[in-house]
Amino acid sequence: MAKIKVKQLKSAIKKPQNQKRTLEALGLRKIGHVVEHNATPNILGMIKKVEHLVSVEES
Repeated sequence: MAKIKVKQLKSAIKKPQNQKRTLEALGLRKIGHVVEHNATPNILGMIKKVEHLVSVEES
């Protein structure tokens, strides 16, 4: 399974509640925080929902 690194670039302040919960579910807490996940369809869908707040790179 491919691994991806997700980094939060922008704040979740003044964003809809579902986007805040998606960031929380990805394990992101603050700007600059990086987490590593397997590239499963579930994770990729969550990233797609908040793609304007995060950056993604393959590792």
